[in-house]
Amino acid sequence: MGWLFLKVLLVGASFSGLLYPLMDFCLRGKTTGQKPNIVIILADDMGWGDLGANWAETMDTANLDKMASEGMRFVDFHAAASTCSPSRASLLTGRLGLRNGVTHNFAVTSVGGLPLNETTLAEVLRQAGYVTAMIGKWHLGHHGSYHPNFRGFDYYFGIPYSHDMGCTDAPGFNHPPCPACPPGRGPSSSFGRDCYTDLALPLYENLHIVEQPVNLSSLAQRYAEKATQFIQQASASGRPFLLYVGLAHMHVPLAGTRPWANPWGQSPYRAGLREMDSLVGRIKDEVNHMAKENTFLWFTGGSPAKQTTWEGGHRVPALAYWPGRVPANVTSTALLSVLDIFPTVVALAQASLPQDRHFDGLDASEVLLGRSQMGHEVLFHPNSGAAGELGALQTVRLGRYKAFYVTGGARACDGSTGPEQQHRLPLIFDLQDDVAEGVPLQRGGAEYQAVLPKVRKVLADIFQDIANDNVSRADYTQDPSVIPCCNPYQVACRCQTE
Repeated sequence: MGWLFLKVLLVGASFSGLLYPLMDFCLRGKTTGQKPNIVIILADDMGWGDLGANWAETMDTANLDKMASEGMRFVDFHAAASTCSPSRASLLTGRLGLRNGVTHNFAVTSVGGLPLNETTLAEVLRQAGYVTAMIGKWHLGHHGSYHPNFRGFDYYFGIPYSHDMGCTDAPGFNHPPCPACPPGRGPSSSFGRDCYTDLALPLYENLHIVEQPVNLSSLAQRYAEKATQFIQQASASGRPFLLYVGLAHMHVPLAGTRPWANPWGQSPYRAGLREMDSLVGRIKDEVNHMAKENTFLWFTGGSPAKQTTWEGGHRVPALAYWPGRVPANVTSTALLSVLDIFPTVVALAQASLPQDRHFDGLDASEVLLGRSQMGHEVLFHPNSGAAGELGALQTVRLGRYKAFYVTGGARACDGSTGPEQQHRLPLIFDLQDDVAEGVPLQRGGAEYQAVLPKVRKVLADIFQDIANDNVSRADYTQDPSVIPCCNPYQVACRCQTE
């Protein structure tokens, strides 16, 4: 355990954000060869139509729209899951939740996280000589070895889970609203509807909580500052870097101005969207300033509509930007997924995939570089109400067709669960003619009968492949003692900003 204590000591000493370059950059030294820097930005709950380049009526994403004109825009790109933890686990492993073990969200009291035998993208790239940082929402385990600093990231600054999983002094805009944290004296009142009135939302820098509750109104600004600082210091070190930014936008609560306090009549959602766009613009500008020719930036969404496998639940905006390498002002119709980020980045970094497991993502570098439009032939999504059973993988995308064996059963924001319908013969939609999934193919029709055997075969093949794979199991045990708390003697665990 001596190595673990040493790592905790070193990472802890670096929490100020000033010492972490000395800890990691200088100990490892410079690497030889020109490997690209990698920046991955994941926007939470951002809808496909929120991007102005996708939906002309949207006017709130000027920086992202400019990035689309300077790079590649994807119109058939998908989150790997429609919930927070599974989508992030798939990004960092290239594997579906039924392989990596993360099938539903981790809680404030969760003992575990992304299984330790799963290899993260950061771990692969760090072995290849990269310096790594994660800024933003983690939600893959905050206790012990599940913390980002022990999953391949040299530096971490952010919140350990969704920012509605803890109270703040300024709760932000939500419906229904949650109250602010207790002011400091007296017992807090019970408020239901998944509001955390007894626990303040923490902000971490490496292993230390530096603010609790976090100030949501300044969080985007602080993320931008930490991201630009990391890009500057990593560039100065001469080593390639990986920066993964997990944004809180557009997850509720929205930190923007409430409509009745906004003299310009801007809705909280539009204000949040513009704030997010500005943050991304600052990161892109810093990339352009420090390492434009050798930095690949990938922007995408996490899960726009939680816990549904209709297109609105997982079709997300996505952009690729790399001047001189990714062609400018190109729209790609390739069927791609967040699952593809892992193998694609590993290939671009001239690293090697772990050899003891199967991957659901593919290397999309030929698509990114404009040499191909070949994406997936088949994509799978777990049922929105799934708890990890193999049979829950019941939504299949096969080319232009999408088949549902299960619909409904998703957990709503107030904790209720809608009716679930299971279909012995699946609902099949032709997304080329019916992207809104309004009218399924007639079960007795020739088109349906031609597609159905193919759907059954690809489902049988994936079930067999997962059964023969090295499959992980996440620990979803809960224990109140693992709740992040900077000061247990203060109501809601309060501590001052450092």
